[in-house]
Amino acid sequence: MKKLSARRRHPLAALVVLLLALAATGGLYAAFAPADKAQADETAQSLAIEEGKKLYTVGCASCHGMGGEGTTDGPSLVGVGSAAVDFQVTTGRMPAQQPGAQVPKKPAVYNQAQVDQLAAFVASFGAGPVTPTEKQYSPTGADVARGGDLFRNNCAQCHNFSGKGGALTNGKYAPSLEGVSAKHIYEAMQTGPQNMPSFPDGVMPEKEKKEIIAYVLETNDSQAESPGGFSLGALGPVSEGLFAWVFGLGALIAVAVWVAAHTAKAKKS
Repeated sequence: MKKLSARRRHPLAALVVLLLALAATGGLYAAFAPADKAQADETAQSLAIEEGKKLYTVGCASCHGMGGEGTTDGPSLVGVGSAAVDFQVTTGRMPAQQPGAQVPKKPAVYNQAQVDQLAAFVASFGAGPVTPTEKQYSPTGADVARGGDLFRNNCAQCHNFSGKGGALTNGKYAPSLEGVSAKHIYEAMQTGPQNMPSFPDGVMPEKEKKEIIAYVLETNDSQAESPGGFSLGALGPVSEGLFAWVFGLGALIAVAVWVAAHTAKAKKS
């Protein structure tokens, strides 16, 4: 009887075994769950690239080459990144209807899901600027006044001080920024589309990009006030000079005619 009692298990032994089993299960989950998630993400990315390749073959390869190497009709896409694809395709600039000095904005051909697939495939050609998140381009809390200074120093030479756009050389132009979304402004600064220089984070930090976006959106808001009176399209000295010539000179001519007419009447009487 004493021998049997000596072999009897401690009452807490079962609890210890249960805790060890749970710990082992948790350890196995911790070991394998991240791998499963990474594998799922990799599979989703591979599927996106495959679908993007199909879209690219139909809509882009004829100008940019099957491997994005470029042709005489289109530049190389190696290293442009997903941000460039998102900007060009969601603004309808690509696929281009016809070659020209500059591809204009037009209604988009692809929906956002297809754009993401195209971007994934083009990004596989080589590393480049990544499509920004809302946190990166949201102007909430940005300094509008500081954004105005940055815009006038870096952008106004082409886009006009209020973002109304302007003509460049050889049929090219800086488009108006009126109605352009914060995301597209950010992507344009990231990638430098067409004639625009790029402003990577090493040149212009994310904070400064957000300040410029805040200024552009504030300036082009339909509710924005014009403290100087009539904005005349906010095109600067061109529209202001035209206004002076047409209305100012016209008023002077009208006054001169009136004076001459009354002088002639006075002489007759």
